[in-house]
Amino acid sequence: MIRLALSWLLLWLPCALPAAAEKNAELAVVVSSRDAPRTLDLELLARIYRRKTLYWPDGRKIEPVNLPASEPLRQLFSRRVLKMEPEELEAYWNQQYFQGVFPPFMLPSEEAVIRFVADTPGAVGYVSACAIDARVTVLVYLRGDEASPHAANRACPH
Repeated sequence: MIRLALSWLLLWLPCALPAAAEKNAELAVVVSSRDAPRTLDLELLARIYRRKTLYWPDGRKIEPVNLPASEPLRQLFSRRVLKMEPEELEAYWNQQYFQGVFPPFMLPSEEAVIRFVADTPGAVGYVSACAIDARVTVLVYLRGDEASPHAANRACPH
């Protein structure tokens, strides 16, 4: 009986850990530190990443950037902000492509996102909260299903 319970636990545990880690993960939505301060809610962020809103209120073109589709941070961002699974996003972008709308640029790493956002007027991206530095300004932190202008009081593993 105990052996059966342990076997079940070992099969279940790998599935439970990613969900728990995802719930506690904190993402930071960032713009260049040189850009004017902006306010951003999740509805506007979703419109930006679906390419439904193309310009900031000051008229500057918005340049959203994504991490690769296989990246856990991208999947987390898609679920939290766009409320879509990867398969749904693929179908969405296939449809948009035929209307002449292209998805946000994809960059290979968090460092690449930070560099692009820091150097590109109007750019917006997302990285883990522990990856931010002085080159970027955080518009909003995403934790669980919450958005906040303030970081959680959590030490980064550096």
